[in-house]
Amino acid sequence: MTLSSLFTIYWAVLNLAGFAMMGIDKKRAIRGAWRISEASLFLTALLGGALGCTLGMHCFHHKTRHWYFRYGLPAILLLQLFLWIYLRGC
Repeated sequence: MTLSSLFTIYWAVLNLAGFAMMGIDKKRAIRGAWRISEASLFLTALLGGALGCTLGMHCFHHKTRHWYFRYGLPAILLLQLFLWIYLRGC
């Protein structure tokens, strides 16, 4: 297995996890149950799951009132995309 394919698997798993975390946290918010911390959501995004977290935020209409999620997650996503483009060019 190549390094590129391992990175692709890592990226896919992290984004699926980020998307799922947003959905789970939204459901728990509605029920008034124990919640996933905002730090965990941001950490998942920072580690490479920004696309999944951003899509989950919009799909589940979760955390959209918080400016730091509304602008922070897309900003992290853009930084990750620029980094990916830069590394592919090297």
